[in-house]
Amino acid sequence: MKGYIHSIESMGTVDGPGIRTVVFFQGCALRCKFCHNPDTWAFGEGKLTEAAELVAKIKRFAPYHKATGGGVTFSGGEPLMQPEFLAECLRLCKQEGMHTCIDTAGAGLGDYDKILRYTDLVLYDVKHCDPESYKTLTGGDIKKTENFVDACRAAGLPLIVRHVVVPGLTDGREHLQKVRDYTDKLPNVIKTELLPYHVLGVHKYAAMGIRYPLEGVKPMDAELCGKLQKEFFN
Repeated sequence: MKGYIHSIESMGTVDGPGIRTVVFFQGCALRCKFCHNPDTWAFGEGKLTEAAELVAKIKRFAPYHKATGGGVTFSGGEPLMQPEFLAECLRLCKQEGMHTCIDTAGAGLGDYDKILRYTDLVLYDVKHCDPESYKTLTGGDIKKTENFVDACRAAGLPLIVRHVVVPGLTDGREHLQKVRDYTDKLPNVIKTELLPYHVLGVHKYAAMGIRYPLEGVKPMDAELCGKLQKEFFN
């Protein structure tokens, strides 16, 4: 079983509990206006990798995982866009006793039940909770992510919800209250994290000859984002 990998971060600390190996899958159908990884969008690019070969690399970091309560996180791009490859990687990781996590917007393909069978935790990226605004912000259909949420509910999996706070787009209190109302209806939510919008990936757009959709929007103030976190989600 082979799939396309963009890159691997060996010692991740912000993509789930403990120290984690983070595998970034290549390919994503969404075009989020605040995306900082446009280099992960294209399908059929990146490094074509055998699932067993990938898991063998991840195993090298198992001592760090075990010492910190960490594991492996499959991110992207959108890992759910390579469902068979993802399911096989997860299966092999669980076979090795690893804690598994997927970082996803829930906008993918395939048999979610098969994928979630080998998943311990989901980092669920809530782009927006209003269908029209979701379409404007991502170019996608919110129904796809709702289907994924239904599968998580059926599987009984714990979720950590993430939401990017963009000045002028998703930072309003009325909006954040709607996000709170939305997350209150999601299954098994451990916590919700507000992530401050940043511009660290803007240079990639220039290098790829793509216009940056949020040109001129300044990074979200981290202190204010922290206050909003406490106000709505703590």
